[in-house]
Amino acid sequence: MIEHDTPSFSRGAAIIKEFLKQLPSSPGVYRMIGKTGDILYVGKAKNLKKRVMAYTKPERIPARIQRMVGHTTHLEVVTTHTEVEALLLEANLIKKLLPRYNILLKDDKSFPYILITADHPWAQIVKHRGARNRKGEYFGPFASAGAVHQTLAQLQRAFLLRSCSDSVFASRARPCLLHQIKRCSAPCVDRVTHADYDQLVGEARDFLSGRSQQVQKALVQQMEAASQSLEFERAAMFRDRIRALTAIQARQDINSTDMEDADVIALHQAGGSACLQIFFFRSGCNFGNRAFFPSQTQDETPEEILAAFLAQFYEDKIPPSEVLLSHPLAGEDVELINQALTQRAGRKVHLAVPQRGDRRKMVLHAYDNAREALGRRMAESAAQGKLLQGVADLFQLEAKPERIEVYDNSHIQGAFAVGAMIVAGPEGFMKNAYRKFNIKGADIAPGDDFAMMKEVLSRRFRRAKEEESQGDRSQWPDLLLIDGGAGQFKVVAELMTEMGIDDVALVSIAKGADRDAGRERFHQRDRPPFSLPPNDPVLYYLQRLRDEAHRFAIGTHRAKRSQAIGRTPLDEIIGIGTRRKKALLNHFGSARAVGEAGLSDLQGVTGISQAMAKKIYDHFHPEG
Repeated sequence: MIEHDTPSFSRGAAIIKEFLKQLPSSPGVYRMIGKTGDILYVGKAKNLKKRVMAYTKPERIPARIQRMVGHTTHLEVVTTHTEVEALLLEANLIKKLLPRYNILLKDDKSFPYILITADHPWAQIVKHRGARNRKGEYFGPFASAGAVHQTLAQLQRAFLLRSCSDSVFASRARPCLLHQIKRCSAPCVDRVTHADYDQLVGEARDFLSGRSQQVQKALVQQMEAASQSLEFERAAMFRDRIRALTAIQARQDINSTDMEDADVIALHQAGGSACLQIFFFRSGCNFGNRAFFPSQTQDETPEEILAAFLAQFYEDKIPPSEVLLSHPLAGEDVELINQALTQRAGRKVHLAVPQRGDRRKMVLHAYDNAREALGRRMAESAAQGKLLQGVADLFQLEAKPERIEVYDNSHIQGAFAVGAMIVAGPEGFMKNAYRKFNIKGADIAPGDDFAMMKEVLSRRFRRAKEEESQGDRSQWPDLLLIDGGAGQFKVVAELMTEMGIDDVALVSIAKGADRDAGRERFHQRDRPPFSLPPNDPVLYYLQRLRDEAHRFAIGTHRAKRSQAIGRTPLDEIIGIGTRRKKALLNHFGSARAVGEAGLSDLQGVTGISQAMAKKIYDHFHPEG
């Protein structure tokens, strides 16, 4: 192993040359690894030896990648059968490992779909997010949950399909409120025949599949027929359904009549940053759009950014039959990515850069949105930078903080106590870095906020020091904000001194007199408490940080409390899962009644064997 203290390209290139002797000439994926074991870069290659050799020649790689080579101390490779397999594996590893020198797509949310279920005699229409493991038909993706909720509300008005869960459906004895407001046909209490309900399901399926005109024409015909038969109430029902369908179509402002299933992806670069705007078209309808801002794009060409985006975006999504792009891919990437998307979809996927017609207009529209979104983000980033500089000036920091951690506790008289940490930086709230802490200290008196905060901070920094001992200090904060007054500040300051942490700025923010926003007092080492003018933008920014920590703490506390409320003594019995617990509660009515039941009564419950009945009985009668 070649010794290295200060990173240098020549040293890293020499290490890579040593590994070249062992590399095959087959397709595969390689990982560049740094001194502390962190993954620096993940790449794919048709010929591993030839591709990795390029990293030893500085004239063939940009400055950013030269820096990566300088930090490299080790390589790992995985061979694959084909280059397409290598591309798919590379995308998977990049999203999983987040190497610091790769173009990274920050896509932490799955896209919602509309699902018409097929696992129940009476189909249900619901929003679905996540793995498609439920039987039924999925329509989407939609760009946001809001778009799905709006569409579902109109679909319920138009087709009167149930949205309730199967358990609620089975327990209904009379129609629910949705039937009263004409959003459900009440199949739960037989207000609609099975044949008529299936027809409604078919119409909804046709509408979501792009056959909206046919559905609306059929409804118009039925409305006119009902009107001619003097069935005016029935005609009004069809009129309301037609209006609901029209409302859905009115929101889809850039529909394309000649484009069935396609994603339109446009890229705009400026100031070392990039924005990719993607519009979803399914069944000729616009299902919304979303902007993405990948990182590590400063030195990259549009072709490289688009190729990285396509590989990572579709790594866990089914691509449509057509993907329209604003820029052409590099020659060697076109066929490779085409094959990868085709393999992912299980059918032919066509990549294209339209030059004329409606498709070109769609791409230009997406490009305009990308340019505007990047402009807004850069303006926000500049404003954020100004606020962070204001924070640095206020608290006398050496530089603008890159990572601010804010802490708060939540409990009810000490019960269900939790601590919360939120993180903010140059790009705003870093929600993937948020952490929650269940208060574990048995010796903490109920409601002792000082002791709770001490436990949270000690656990946080014990882990940080462990990571530091392994050479990773990337998750250390520049500034700690504590929600509290002088008492909270004193406890945390003493803890930091005990742990030998003297390079992290500590500030507590206390509510002012009468707990009024705008009259907060700040506590900091070697300074008397101070306040800011109520209209100071830095004060507003700090209030936002404090309020976000409070929101996260309250939400975590409520979730813990709700979970605890749902627990029963049955949860303490090994072998009693959700199904047996439900069977026991349905049979006896309550956990208390289960505890009072006799052994023979327990054996009469479906799914409860003789041995399990004995275990339950012994749990409630330990001396019996």
